Amino acid sequence: MAERKARADALRNREAVLTAADALFARSASPRSVSMDEIAAAAGVGKGTLFRRFGDRTGLIRAVFDARIEPLRQAVTDGPAPLGPSAAPRERVPALLDALLCFKLDHRHLALALEEAGSGSPYQGASYAWWHAILRDTLGRLAGTAAAATSGVTADATAGPPGGGRSGDAPSGDGRSGDAPSGADDFTAHVLLAATRADLVEHLADQEGATPDRLRAQLAAFVARVLGEEGRAA
Repeated sequence: MAERKARADALRNREAVLTAADALFARSASPRSVSMDEIAAAAGVGKGTLFRRFGDRTGLIRAVFDARIEPLRQAVTDGPAPLGPSAAPRERVPALLDALLCFKLDHRHLALALEEAGSGSPYQGASYAWWHAILRDTLGRLAGTAAAATSGVTADATAGPPGGGRSGDAPSGDGRSGDAPSGADDFTAHVLLAATRADLVEHLADQEGATPDRLRAQLAAFVARVLGEEGRAA
């Protein structure tokens, strides 16, 4: 009984810390100006609790970010189209990037705090690696679909009559598939994700006055151009 109560208290304290940190990051001029002392006081816990549970400020920022983005990640891994894995690749890529942009717009303070945490390159973070892998693999599926369609057209055009000896030939094509994305898919995924970086979103929204609708439309047009080039290259 006492053990269950301790676990419940720990969960309650954790949520209080995450909520307090999220609110303080949102209200601050710069996420770097928020101290662990302020977060502990707002959450009603000792500063030692923060360090024991989250390690340091960067660990706390990452925990808040992960808690807020988890519903979106669940939609990507287990949800229906257009975000889920059952979606057609050409539909899924723009949907993934639009959803990520909307998250950055709604949680700009949090995304900036994570990027500014001083924990090394943002490209080495677990969250970035997860999104990059999803996009890279989806782009690989898109290229594989295009290559398969091209192979089918070529095979239909060059096939001889039944029994003419060509039916046993290996199908033409470059052999790419969603299971083996190319280096081009890897690079393209990086380029697409760069358009949703929190510092860029912050600059466009706050410094240039771009509205969320405008940013979403510009991103959609950019993704369409990139996918158009990908299709021609395939």
